[in-house]
Amino acid sequence: MEKLLKIACIQLKVGTNKTENVTRAIEKIREAKVKGAELVTLPECFNSPYGANFFQQYAESVPDGETSRRLSEISKELGIYIIAGSIPESKVNKIYNTSTIWDPNGNLIATYRKMHLFDMGMPYVSGEIPFKESDSLAPGNSFTTFDVKDFKIGVGICHDIRFDEFAKVYRKKGCNLLVYPSAFDMKTGALLWEVSTRARANDNQCYAVSISPARNENADYLAWGHTMIVDPWAKIVQIAGSEEEVLMADLDLSLVDEVRANIPIFNQRRSEIYDTIEK
Repeated sequence: MEKLLKIACIQLKVGTNKTENVTRAIEKIREAKVKGAELVTLPECFNSPYGANFFQQYAESVPDGETSRRLSEISKELGIYIIAGSIPESKVNKIYNTSTIWDPNGNLIATYRKMHLFDMGMPYVSGEIPFKESDSLAPGNSFTTFDVKDFKIGVGICHDIRFDEFAKVYRKKGCNLLVYPSAFDMKTGALLWEVSTRARANDNQCYAVSISPARNENADYLAWGHTMIVDPWAKIVQIAGSEEEVLMADLDLSLVDEVRANIPIFNQRRSEIYDTIEK
């Protein structure tokens, strides 16, 4: 049994130069490996600025693009698993917000395309026009799980974390770790970042991790930061500030087992009643 996993969450400062962004990510992956990380995670849009006006410009193919090539090389060189946040992916005249997952042999073992696109009905905190990802992105339609040691990991991206049904599917698939590369803004971050991550950990009695870009005061879009790792009791294990940081934690599956045994909510669910409620 391999119930312990050392995870690194890289809160990366992202600029407008794609090559420099990826190079910086690789430097931080190396730093995480030196600290003993077995699984490294990156934030949403780690190779590009976040914004509807950037997705087309920065989009590339998976796995044939430059970012994928470099991720494959570094995962193989270091012998490490990487959940590569997300990048704008070009595919058959569409652009997706896509996370790629790499194994220690440099193989692309899974991809996840953001399912719930963020169409915000309120003006962005800086006073700009409302933000609609659907103006430039296509939604994904599939769940993604993969295994590292005895951990089964489910991946969502940013806005996905707001949907408890989405996370519950992963719990039903056997996941004990949920990973959400994200980029909440200053308003939604202050109000909802912590409560959303802790809620998903509590609802599903698992570890939940939300990874943000570092805040770049020169960017058009200001990320909230505060990357966090939450345990199955919904306790914050580690939390970053707003600056660039490599956040580390040791995850222990025995804690998942303990919580699920002591409070067996999934055995107590009354789905025969829930399912009769009119949709």
